Amino acid sequence: MFDDIKTADLAYVGKKAGRPDMVEKLTGEAMFVSDMELPGMLHAQLKKSPHARARIKHIETAKAAALPGVRAIITGEELDYHIGLYIVDKYILAKGEVRHYGEAVAAVAAETLEQARAAVEAIEVEYESLPPVLHHMDALKPDAPLVHPDLGTYSYVTAAFTPKPGTNIANHTKLRKGDVDKGFAESAYIVEREYSCPSVQHVPMETHVAIVQWGKGDKVSIWTSAQSPFTVRNLFCHAFKLPHINVRVQTPYVGGGFGGKAGIGVEPLCAVLSRKANGKPVKFQASREEEFSLLPCRSALTYRIKTGISADGRILAQHMTMYWDSGAYADYAVNVTRASGFSASGPYEIPNAWVDAYTIYTNKPYGTAYRGFGHVEFHWAVERHMELIASAIGMDPLEFRLKNALRPGCHTMTGEEILPGTGNVVKCIEEAARRVGYGTLTAAEKAREKKTGWKIGKGVAALQKAPAMPSFTATSVVLKMNEDGSVLVNLALCDYGQGTYASIRQIVAERLGFDIEKVKVAFENDTDRDPYDWQTVASKGLLLSGNAAILAAEDLLKTAYAVAGEALRANPRDLAHDGTKVYIKHHPSKSVSFSSMAVGLAMPNGNGIGGPLIGVGRYIAQGLSNLDKETGEGNPAIDWTYGAHGMIVEVNEDTGEYRVLKVASVYDVGRAINPDIVRGQAIGGMIQGLGTAICEGYIYDQQGRLLNPSFTDNKIPTAKDLPMEIECAVVETPQVDGPYGARGVGEHSMISVAPALGNAIQKATGAEITHMPMRFEDVWRAIQKKEPIDNWITKSPVGSCRSAPELRNHE
Repeated sequence: MFDDIKTADLAYVGKKAGRPDMVEKLTGEAMFVSDMELPGMLHAQLKKSPHARARIKHIETAKAAALPGVRAIITGEELDYHIGLYIVDKYILAKGEVRHYGEAVAAVAAETLEQARAAVEAIEVEYESLPPVLHHMDALKPDAPLVHPDLGTYSYVTAAFTPKPGTNIANHTKLRKGDVDKGFAESAYIVEREYSCPSVQHVPMETHVAIVQWGKGDKVSIWTSAQSPFTVRNLFCHAFKLPHINVRVQTPYVGGGFGGKAGIGVEPLCAVLSRKANGKPVKFQASREEEFSLLPCRSALTYRIKTGISADGRILAQHMTMYWDSGAYADYAVNVTRASGFSASGPYEIPNAWVDAYTIYTNKPYGTAYRGFGHVEFHWAVERHMELIASAIGMDPLEFRLKNALRPGCHTMTGEEILPGTGNVVKCIEEAARRVGYGTLTAAEKAREKKTGWKIGKGVAALQKAPAMPSFTATSVVLKMNEDGSVLVNLALCDYGQGTYASIRQIVAERLGFDIEKVKVAFENDTDRDPYDWQTVASKGLLLSGNAAILAAEDLLKTAYAVAGEALRANPRDLAHDGTKVYIKHHPSKSVSFSSMAVGLAMPNGNGIGGPLIGVGRYIAQGLSNLDKETGEGNPAIDWTYGAHGMIVEVNEDTGEYRVLKVASVYDVGRAINPDIVRGQAIGGMIQGLGTAICEGYIYDQQGRLLNPSFTDNKIPTAKDLPMEIECAVVETPQVDGPYGARGVGEHSMISVAPALGNAIQKATGAEITHMPMRFEDVWRAIQKKEPIDNWITKSPVGSCRSAPELRNHE
């Protein structure tokens, strides 16, 4: 929509504009669920399992119930509710068996937090320890314990997912394109290698928190830090078999989410405690340790890639097998598997492709959506693999990427044609490389090497991502004009830090032609008051809600023109407007103000016409389809956002220590609605991606206990880890169906940061690193153990790609 208008001809879109939540957040006025206290509110605490897998033989709660202040205690045996987003496989509290370390087995609600903690300590649980399955590759073995023996009885979304009863496979996504055997047969080189990365935590500033009050007549009120209020309501009503009209979900300001708060979380737990406590509101806020072990994380991945390349460096065939560690429950992990399957090649054309992507149950905390939705993990493998191939065939990695990058006329893995308006990954790669001076060292860099003794390397990595969402994803926006002619914007897309509301405000002001100070976006979301939005995930918010906002603005103007036309005795087609009034084009002195029409226009004789000015905009994803379960063919992407990172690092070859000297990030955003917000997303996501690259990751002992459930041992980046120089830039290839040509970029800045770092380290030292994070000791080991490039190369095909991939033991 309006993608062909030049930025210079726009008043607000493409320009700097303040964030509408800035003052409230900086001064502490913004109200979060963490801050809320309701009259008579109880506090919840949980008894958690010390085992990764165990049978629950008995839970003794009598001592806890007798303690002062305790108003409700509940165990899994009292509950028979299943919850789940795509596969309904989880109880509110563990029932019969615990499936991961830190899983809740009992819950207490008491008058104070201290009383609740004392009661939890008094609960006694008798367990029968069972052997857990802790690695996803081990879970595929024929003799592996089944995490979900009843998988065949669970309900699931049949159009998109394929669980395998009798195994630990929660979903198997397939993609078949072209003739892979023929492609390998025609290849001059075949390169094969395995890559991996661990689970990591989202680490939102505000941990998961909810307050629930179960009222009379099964009327339930929920206040939550979730990202998607309508999803919480829908899943809650499905679990408890309640009509949607009975449940109200409110989300005030939310202190970060990154995907970890996208589905349903602690709300059902608070609800059953409130019901048992005779309707008193119950609040639970996870501790940081519970955030690591009780609540979801990013899934671990093992990715095997086998690529056939022609003598002139073109990719002819690729066989890809992804093994995703879902943890104990499927949650979003099955959809991560699906989305990673149709994007598995990265931003490159693969004429002959074969993908198998598995979601695998293990006895660990469960995986869910995380910024990038699987693309951070598999792009680590894809972009390290591109580097390996280039080295193997004697071609510069930048040249190799550009030769194989998607261009107009190419086709994606699912058969979608790339069009001129799809985006330009080639420009992104070239610009990122230019900004780091790829391929050479400057005189200053050579002098630095000589002075420090550390080697400097430069690397580049590309990226792509499309929103992973149902083909019928929809949203809506309502504009309401106030008596003074200002406008209130209501929508259920949550702004939990990404800045989308600032962009929506600019879009509304632009389309209405109003001063931006007259436009306000309401921050607190409420399923009883706000129009529907599917979820705040997938970088789809700006495109879908932005279009809905344009349509809402046009609807409001259409109504205003109709009222003005009646008042002025003019055809609406002869009218125009500015920021304060509607007037007749050929008699501009004849006008009627928006403020006079806002709640109904009073004519000179006292007659009223019109009524409150309201605009409604609805938008649904256009032209998408389900994917064929056998071939993966279909159209899953409403848009593609491309990008690239260039990186300069210096490495001490004696110790493995390294420093990131510069990162240059470039994205094709279609149009930057708010350049400052794009820059903020680019820098924030890049640093988050750097954290997963350098230090983050879950570590378990042999019994499945999480050994680093806090910041003491599970590090995230600090100011000391920041690059010395950061550059951000955009390429603007307008998205034809995007609001003013824009497409989303919220997740993309985190993708491919890790392989850019790995590639730069390899350039500096020759060290081949296939697992992240890349801690200093990992780099040192890789330097000491440099393997010949021939280890991963054959000159002719070996076996058939159609044979089942060998399941080797993970080391």
